[in-house]
Amino acid sequence: MDTIRSNRLNLLTFPSFPTKSVSVFTTTIEGGISTGAYASLNLSPYSGDDADCVSENQELLADEINVSIENLYIPYQTHNDQIRIIDNDFLNKSDLEKAKYLNDIDALITNQKDICIGVTTADCVPILIFDPVQHVLAAIHAGWKGTVARIAEKTIEKMTEHFDSKPQYLVAGIGPCISQKHFEVGGEVVDAFIQTGFTITDIAYRNTESGKMHINLKLANKLLLIEAGIDNKNIEVANLCTYSHPELFFSARRQTINSGRILTGGVLK
Repeated sequence: MDTIRSNRLNLLTFPSFPTKSVSVFTTTIEGGISTGAYASLNLSPYSGDDADCVSENQELLADEINVSIENLYIPYQTHNDQIRIIDNDFLNKSDLEKAKYLNDIDALITNQKDICIGVTTADCVPILIFDPVQHVLAAIHAGWKGTVARIAEKTIEKMTEHFDSKPQYLVAGIGPCISQKHFEVGGEVVDAFIQTGFTITDIAYRNTESGKMHINLKLANKLLLIEAGIDNKNIEVANLCTYSHPELFFSARRQTINSGRILTGGVLK
């Protein structure tokens, strides 16, 4: 990933995305006002942080990406496979209706310009998918449960169904998340991957010292994108581990779930 230097926020971006059509980014911990385990740019209102701090952090991001705070859309994520379309009908809903629509959702798709859709993470896998032909953007939150539920694959199916997207034209970016080295899992997680069609030897290894399995969430989701029809050369993977870089990222496994969240998202131009 490349760094976008600014006066306040140092955002990361995927160079493979066409900048004339879409602006995509991943935030870091830098540039906000939150303190403690949320220091400093926590962007999730659902993480236990002070609501006023989160609101100001979101204002800072909105200013940075040149959208109004009212046009920053972040779902309340619950590690499932539910997907929502952000279209003109949604934009005309009341604030209460919007909040209800975004509840219990882990992926958003839009064809609307000048709004930001994004997902928050602190070890889980953030994925962006852009259709340069139909001008559609998707933002996906994939923890291990979402990966097992094949949310990335289902999002592409919905893009195809609603916007006539063709997988062979799609561009995808897999953002910073926990690395395989630090993602130790129990047998029930391994079983869940096997039961849903993953070849476990492709995405996991056993630590000889602990006897525990380690799963590569980035690779698992990349394989889902390829299986759904995206060309391997059109998938960019950030080589950044959220657990290993406390100077850049929040990590639920390192800090517990009572920590901040980065945001990965984008704006159609």
